[in-house]
Amino acid sequence: MKFLVVDDERDVEMLFRQKFRKEIRSGLVELEFAFSGQDALDRLHSTQPPNVLYIFSDINMPGMSGLELLETVKTQFPHIKVSMISAYGDNENYERAIRNGAKEFFTKPIDFDSLKEEVQQMLEEC
Repeated sequence: MKFLVVDDERDVEMLFRQKFRKEIRSGLVELEFAFSGQDALDRLHSTQPPNVLYIFSDINMPGMSGLELLETVKTQFPHIKVSMISAYGDNENYERAIRNGAKEFFTKPIDFDSLKEEVQQMLEEC
């Protein structure tokens, strides 16, 4: 199962690869990374249909925000699940994310146990 992590901070890639090391090695999970909302959309459009089943996106990024990315993804690729990640657990972002189709809303620092539970649930649904 391929997941796309979208965050403008490049060190997130190393963190996710470390936390999902076991799942990656076993072949359960394949991680791909995009460093902007537009980069994420370009990756989704590069294969028809997109081979990404789940997106984890930061909200606060330069250019296209994670919330704008969420709206675009849910319009163009409604089958792709999207969870949002934010350094701020404010109600406005949470409500907008859920209203626009986000599956979950995680705050930084990310609770990787909860995130892994979310991934496990996705794997069981497939």
